[in-house]
Amino acid sequence: MRKPRVLIADDHEVARRGIRFLLEPHPGWEICGEAKDGREAVEMASALKPDVILLDIGMPNLNGLDAARQILATSPDMPILILTMHDNEQVVREVLSAGARAFVLKSDAGRDLVTAVEALQQQRTFFTTKVSQMVLDGYLHPETEAERSSRIMLTPREREVIQLLAEGKTSKEVAVALRLSVKTAETHRTNLMRKLDLHSVADLTLYAVRKGIVQIY
Repeated sequence: MRKPRVLIADDHEVARRGIRFLLEPHPGWEICGEAKDGREAVEMASALKPDVILLDIGMPNLNGLDAARQILATSPDMPILILTMHDNEQVVREVLSAGARAFVLKSDAGRDLVTAVEALQQQRTFFTTKVSQMVLDGYLHPETEAERSSRIMLTPREREVIQLLAEGKTSKEVAVALRLSVKTAETHRTNLMRKLDLHSVADLTLYAVRKGIVQIY
């Protein structure tokens, strides 16, 4: 069986080193690249064509879940493993919705990470016991129609814009990051405020944190 080429995406250098330490001892396993944020991960995934991608959720510029969505939009069969400190039900739902095939808590990486990568290599999924139970509970107790209809759906571009604004970037900086005109960036901001019934950047930031678009530690 072909040994995997792995792309690591985490904004903390110590975390990336830790992942390397866990994976590199396995013969033939190659760390083909390291990304410091979600946007860089998307670009490197396209350029390097790795066999497995490890994505932290809480990355700047573009979070790991939205990076996963963008990667899978062009490479739908790409095995993606999500690494995170959080295992609440909302995060699990978002991970599954994004299309990731494996979910490992950072606190469990020493025990589970190698097994998870092996599972992805064999075209299987991997979820910790606690997350598997949450998935089962979600299946047995799905959202009601009223709950689904009450959720406001954001487009991929809107999620990018709201994350950058919540991270404190100006409309001009958002425009540069997303290769938009300043006017278009300002239009996105105005439309987001109206769509979400928010009235300030502080409100928008709180919304982004509550929805897991940005994370605080």
